Parts: sequence; C-alpha cells; structure tokens
Amino acid sequence: MDSSSVIKKSRTDLAIELGRTMTEFRNQLRQSVQLKIKEHGINITFEMLEVLYCLWQKDGINQQEIADLTLKDKSSMTYMIDNMVKRDMVKRIEDELDRRNKLIFLTEAGTALRTQLYPWIAEVYHQATEDFDKKNLKDGIDMFQQMILSLRKPNSSSD
Repeated sequence: MDSSSVIKKSRTDLAIELGRTMTEFRNQLRQSVQLKIKEHGINITFEMLEVLYCLWQKDGINQQEIADLTLKDKSSMTYMIDNMVKRDMVKRIEDELDRRNKLIFLTEAGTALRTQLYPWIAEVYHQATEDFDKKNLKDGIDMFQQMILSLRKPNSSSD
C-alpha cells in the first residue's frame, strides 16, 4: 500500500485493517510453528508450547497466571495442564503459602523440550522479523501496548 492510499483512509479504517492484519499474523505464525512441530515429529500442540514458553521464562507459576499470559480462559487451561501432566511435561505442586493454590512446574522432560524446540521456534520468529531492526519492533510493541491501555480505559463518551 502506498502512502497516498494510507492518507485517504480514516483512522478507524486503518485500525480495522491493523486488527485484521494482527489476526492474520497470529494465524500464519501458528501455522508456521505447527509445521515445524510436524516436521520434527513432536507430539505437542501450539497451545502446549505457549504454556511451556511461559514456564521456561518463569517456572512455578499458578494456572491463572499462565492463562493470563497465554490469553486463555482458566477452564481450558485446566484441561491443557491435565494433558501436559499426563505427558510428563509439567507437574502441579501445592503452594506452601496457600494450600488451595497449585503451582505449575516443568518436569525434566518439559525442561528438556526447550533445548529441542526453542531453536526452531526462534527461527520462525526470526524469519517473521528479519526485515526489522530492534527499534522497529520495540516501537510496534509500544504502540500495541498503548492501544491495549486505551481500550481498557472507561469510555468517557458513554457516561
């Protein structure tokens, strides 16, 4: 799209196009990662990989934190964690500070998967971002975070 056609579009139309493009990016990313999973013959879903990534960043967090980080609801997270426990990727351990709370930890097998999975996951993300420098990526993150904050604000026009 050339700059003159961008100028002719309204802010609303551009925002709608941005939202659609974000969805398309997420779908394409998911397909690319699933293709890598299939190529490597690993019995794991994209959603399980998202959970593993959270735990690779910070092991021993509760199910609600994982649900929030992966943008999933808690009930579907319960089902997924159950499956991951059965596959010996993660384990639930009672929180010493609150016995009602279970913390999710990686097992040895879950930790070992990082060595296997992370290099080609990084390859997919590198491919997606190879034409951008770090400042472009940081500016994009900042823009999306600001948009999220704007949407979380109460709508003053509806008062």
